[in-house]
Parts: sequence; C-alpha cells; structure tokens
Amino acid sequence: MKRYGAVAVALAGLLTLAACGSNSSSGGGNSTSSNGSSGGKNGTVGVILPETATSARWEGFDRPMITKALNAEGFDADVENAQGDVQKFSTLADGMIAKGVKVLLIASINSEVGNAVAAKAHKAGIPTIDYDRLNLGGSSDYYVSFDNVKVGALQGQAMADALKAKPAAQVIEIEGAPTDNNATLFHQGQEQVLKPLYDSGALKLVASQAIDGWDNQKGGETFEQLLTTNGNKIDGVVASNDGLAGAIVTVLKKNGLNGKVPVTGQDATTDGLKAVLRGDQYMTVFKPIQDEANAAAKLAADLAKGDKAAADAVATASSQDPKGNRTVKSVLLDPHTVTRDQVKTVVDQGYVKASDLCSGDVSSVCTQLGIS
Repeated sequence: MKRYGAVAVALAGLLTLAACGSNSSSGGGNSTSSNGSSGGKNGTVGVILPETATSARWEGFDRPMITKALNAEGFDADVENAQGDVQKFSTLADGMIAKGVKVLLIASINSEVGNAVAAKAHKAGIPTIDYDRLNLGGSSDYYVSFDNVKVGALQGQAMADALKAKPAAQVIEIEGAPTDNNATLFHQGQEQVLKPLYDSGALKLVASQAIDGWDNQKGGETFEQLLTTNGNKIDGVVASNDGLAGAIVTVLKKNGLNGKVPVTGQDATTDGLKAVLRGDQYMTVFKPIQDEANAAAKLAADLAKGDKAAADAVATASSQDPKGNRTVKSVLLDPHTVTRDQVKTVVDQGYVKASDLCSGDVSSVCTQLGIS
C-alpha cells in the first residue's frame, strides 16, 4: 500500500477537519445532498451512506471528509443518507445513476440492497466501490475499509487485559447486526483473542448476542435481560461499538456496576470518549476516517478515468467474499485502541473538539490529561 500512503500524505493538507466539528450527527433525519463547490471539473461521484440512528460517524465524519477528498480530486460529491430505509437507499441510487455519476460509493444498509444497487450501476456502465462494508455476493470490484478483524481483535485484547487479574471472569458479548459483514468480522477478531481464554476457563462466556440493525435500545434491553438471568453478576462486556456500549453503561448504572465492569466500544465518538474519560467505558477503537475517505476518493478518481492499473496500485490488499466465492481488491486501513490515556490523540488529530469533549463532569479529567 505504498502508493496509498503517499496519497494520504499529499491529501492531508487539503482535508481540513474543522468542517467536521464533533463526531455527533449533524442532526438530521433528512437526507441532503452535499455537492462540493470546489470540485466538479471531472464530474460527480455519488455516495450513499446508510443511516444516522446507530452511529454518529456517517454524518459527523464520513460526509464532510468524503466531500472534501472528492473535491480535492476534482469531483463534485453527491452525498446522501438513506436513514436506514432500504427502499430509500435504492431510490437514491436510481437518482444518481440516472444523473450519470462517474462512480458510486456504496456504504450499504445490508448486502442485498448494496448488491442490487451495484448491479444497476454496472448495467449503466458506472463503477462501484463498497465503502466501509463489503457486500457479500456482490459485484463491486473494489472495497475500502479498515481491517475489521483487527478491530475485533483490539476489543478482545482490551477485554483480556482488563480481566487478567480475575480468573474465570464472566463476560457477555453484545454484537452488531448479523446482516452487516463488518459485525461478523468484528466478532471473528474478538474470538481470535477470547475463545482460547473461554476454552481454558480463564474467562467464562455467559452469552453472545447479535443485535438486529445495531439498534442501541435493543442492545441495552438484551444486555439487561442477560444480566438479570445471570443474577446481576458480570465482570466484562464486549460491546461492538460506542452506541451499544452507551446503552450497556446505562444498564450498568441502574445496577451500580458502572466503572466496575470494563466495557469495550468502537468509533471514538464524543459520547464514547466521554464514557472512557469517566471510567464507565474501558476503551474504544479509533478508525481514522480521513484515511478511508482519501483512499476512496483516489480509487474513485482512477476508476472514473478508466485507469484500472492505477486503481489496483491503490487497492493492494484483498478481502474474501465467501458468499460470492470471490476475492475483492481492497484498501484495508489500521484501527487503533483508545483507552483513557490515548483520548488526547483523537483530539490532537482533529476528530473531536476539546470544547465538545471536555465539558461537565469530565472537564477536570481533560485538564489532568492535557486535553485542550
């Protein structure tokens, strides 16, 4: 991935993060277009994001970063959000295809709708890139994401580290949507670390439950049921993202267990980072989405020009699609563990504003850690 590394450096100055603000959603239940005013000479690239209900990253990070990255490559960016509605996702894609976008980036709700959109785009001669989530059984030739098995391994290792002084500690796993291949990969990575510990008896798995649609409320309710069934006893909770972790922490607070039970997370959201600073959440996983946006924009630019060799030089990794029995050329980026002492790095890199993070009950902690 040497070429991509150079691309990321070259674009870093162009991608100012101030437009991102915090990583909270820009609020909207509305799906709005983000046509960049500084690009356009090379045409338009369409981008369909999945939702805002379960993760703040799509509007807070991906929308502004992809827009700026595509503008830097000379394209307008038509960025829409389907708000979790499969039919809306398909309708948005139809509009972009009819408009003649040069390339379509697909961050799908599930593989079925993602595959249907890719098939329509290919029929119209429009290249597609699976963005962040690989559509199993699909037809996109390229995929840009993070090493999602490593994301899960980081979560699993954090849990193992947090519980190493508690023999036979009891663990509940609250996983993401079974229809999201990323959730499958996160769990795979978690199990690389944790299954040997479960098998040896060093840790005890109480239950592992996938949550449809990454629904935070359902995740909290499911965890509460499992906790009650286990006699309100638990030593650690593997939560696959910060949204689920927040719902779990709420339940732990009701039972006087917050801060005593390590909880994992992912996405380094403002709320997740605040929970880490409070001690209610043990860790989160930071994924530098700027790098993901840069790679997707560079790949889209090469595909728009029909330069397959240049695209292949960017996508030097590969991902397996077991449903489609195929290997997909990929850009897979590195995620990073963030515990209390690493929160400052997320702020220093501009992904979260100190003014948004260091308010209320965590202000003194920020001062102690030099976050400003």
